[in-house]
Amino acid sequence: MATKDEIVSAIEGMSVLDLADLVKELEQRLGVTAAAPVAVAAAPAAGGTAEAAAPAEEEKFEFTVTLKDIGPNKIEVIKAVRELVPGLGLKEAKELVESAPTAIKENIAKDESDTIKSKLEGAGAVIDIT
Repeated sequence: MATKDEIVSAIEGMSVLDLADLVKELEQRLGVTAAAPVAVAAAPAAGGTAEAAAPAEEEKFEFTVTLKDIGPNKIEVIKAVRELVPGLGLKEAKELVESAPTAIKENIAKDESDTIKSKLEGAGAVIDIT
């Protein structure tokens, strides 16, 4: 059986790809995961304010733009959706718009979601960003 120092020396000599494979293999064999545990916020001390008790809201980096209602200008909304979603044909855009409420784009940056929202609202649609 290898000593701890021998194992550490062997790991030091491994490439990043080999280390990733090693981690996967250990996870499978031992039935564990190498994912970092989620930190739990401690309860505030006695006399703490309600504001201090509320956990800080996490900053979001990915957003989903949802078409809630197409509004009165269906054709304009279809045109805007075709412009905003590359590779979407007329038929697909029409079906997407008519299936509201539905997600238009998911997991996008805040600035892109704001651009999409302003364009679709300009066409008369009701939009929600989550």
